[in-house]
Amino acid sequence: MARRTRNRRLLTAAALTAALATGAALVPGPTSAAQAADLPSVTVRPDPSYQQERFEGWGTSLVWFANATGDYPPEIREKLAQLLFGDDGLALNIARYNIGGGNAPDVKDYLRAGGAVEGWWKAPAGTTREDTDWWDPEDPADWNEHADATQRWWVDRIKKDITHWETFSNSPPWFMTVSGYVSGGFDAGADQLKSESVEDFAAYVAGATKRLEQAHGIEVDTVDPFNEPNTTYWSTRLGPDGEPVGGRQEGAHMGPELQEKVLHALAPALKEARTGADISAMDETNPSTFARNWNGYSPEARDLVDQMNVHTYGTGQRTTVRDLSKAADKRLWMSEVEGDWGDGQSFTDMRPGLGLAQRIVDDLRELEPRAWVFWQPVEDLDNMKPGGESAKGGNWGEIQLPFSCTAQDTLETCPVRTNTKFDTARNFTHFIKPGDRLIKVDDTSSAAAVTDNGRGASLVHVNSTASARTVTLDLSGFRHIGRDATVTPVVTSADGKLERHGAVKVSDRAATFTVPAQSVTSFVIKGVSGVAQDAPLLRKGRTYTLTGVQSGKAVTVADDGTGLVIGAGDGSAAQRWRLSAVRPDDGVRQRYEFTNPVDGRRLTVRDDVPVAEPHTGERDPAAEWIMSTTGDGTWTLVNAATGRLLEVGGQATHDGAAVTTWQPNSGANQRWTVTDVTD
Repeated sequence: MARRTRNRRLLTAAALTAALATGAALVPGPTSAAQAADLPSVTVRPDPSYQQERFEGWGTSLVWFANATGDYPPEIREKLAQLLFGDDGLALNIARYNIGGGNAPDVKDYLRAGGAVEGWWKAPAGTTREDTDWWDPEDPADWNEHADATQRWWVDRIKKDITHWETFSNSPPWFMTVSGYVSGGFDAGADQLKSESVEDFAAYVAGATKRLEQAHGIEVDTVDPFNEPNTTYWSTRLGPDGEPVGGRQEGAHMGPELQEKVLHALAPALKEARTGADISAMDETNPSTFARNWNGYSPEARDLVDQMNVHTYGTGQRTTVRDLSKAADKRLWMSEVEGDWGDGQSFTDMRPGLGLAQRIVDDLRELEPRAWVFWQPVEDLDNMKPGGESAKGGNWGEIQLPFSCTAQDTLETCPVRTNTKFDTARNFTHFIKPGDRLIKVDDTSSAAAVTDNGRGASLVHVNSTASARTVTLDLSGFRHIGRDATVTPVVTSADGKLERHGAVKVSDRAATFTVPAQSVTSFVIKGVSGVAQDAPLLRKGRTYTLTGVQSGKAVTVADDGTGLVIGAGDGSAAQRWRLSAVRPDDGVRQRYEFTNPVDGRRLTVRDDVPVAEPHTGERDPAAEWIMSTTGDGTWTLVNAATGRLLEVGGQATHDGAAVTTWQPNSGANQRWTVTDVTD
């Protein structure tokens, strides 16, 4: 489906308005050289030779905040809308609509404020929780076309700002669940969707999606029927009177086998509903659980998924999911995260803003997502107060207001407040824009991108320390650096929000600026373009060695001339690999081919075993490799035919140990140092 674009005036260093922040006047230039000499320093080198696919943007789920605030007084709703989607606010362009499940009419609401999202079904009069066989997806009388008015108010309000819509489900309706409640099963580890309701659930998700499109004049791009399904988060507890007292939100456990059944049912259901939406999956809570689910899917089920969605509430194995997406040649989103950094609710403490900023940097660098999506930037202010979520309170959300406001409230009686996460998030959303391409950076505290038109760049740097830091941007990776090239810092710290400093002139292909302690700085780089000739490590005709990070030994052609083993680096011809071909693709998904410079045998995979095989002269995906790096100087090699990674089997370290392939797992034995040894 063609992607829509949003015509917007995002704020840049050249045109920051007073609405951005307090004290938006031009701030003096960098610290003097004498002062800077006494400070810690770091040199950051953005490398445009390693470009990710075009970034689709920044987004949010609507979920609870939209359900809670969709009927608030106009001035409060508009204030929120501007903070979330306005050019001076977070400038979000992606929205995820939650298809509510909904408990039975006779169940008193026990979910958290905003959590009881109305379902799209219409139960006959007198229906109770015991009545579970009445719904027919083909009967218009069983659909509530006017359901969920509050969340849908938001759909109408923001649809001109949104370039990608996604629908998703936290739980099936109560009558499709094993427990009879949308907050999960009585056994949190048991599948909650009834086996006989799989097709009905698919029809429900597809039908609600189509009705949303028709009612609001939007096109839904992707549909995800799950939310953190293979976890034990979702359970229902009953009180002594048999009434539910918890959990507090919709959720449903579904293991990989059941997920696969839902995917097989959803694909034809979407076609029958005549929506052009693709399937996304599976919105798992962390990359390692996502990988476990994905590896449990059959090839047929994986083929049904057009977009891979993962959350980063856990941060291990990001690179595993990155490589799985490249192996499958599918879009990858970081589709949900929030966090609670610092010590409880605070609107001035920089630690929450710094924690969020570092999480974004890590996600962009290790996961390489096409989009980055908040869970919900708006949280219940009262629930985040001490005694709400915890004894000390919490700082979830970038914006907080009470979820208990009434039609009589005003901005004075229902205050809308922002914390430092709102401020630091804008350092990303205003300067890394849809259409830009994220690029490699050799610093774990920085993320960078080249602009959509290729004639500029941006870099966001996080300084979480208690000391100011001198940051030098080494721009030698760009081919063209104009005489008037400049770097303009835009700083968020305890002293100001998005404060524009004076432009620093690029000198000797570099620019230096001193960032404050506990700050996030966006550097707007003007007058640079292209890729320097010597910037790419991987260049056709050059010769390389591949040395295992875990073993410290190089890939070597065995004595039989075919097998591959590891051996101590001796620079022999058996350890040398010439880059003989590059198969261009979109950014970091391009493919490389390696051959031995002596006998011309190429690095190939047969029956999951890597071999040095005579070159046939024909293109062969089994001899093509997709290369990935986080900028730390090490790489993974994904075989284009099998999706498996080159590795040292069993994490061996002895000479002669076999070089093998295995599914991605972020192990050190799957990472390689690639060294140019061209004579």
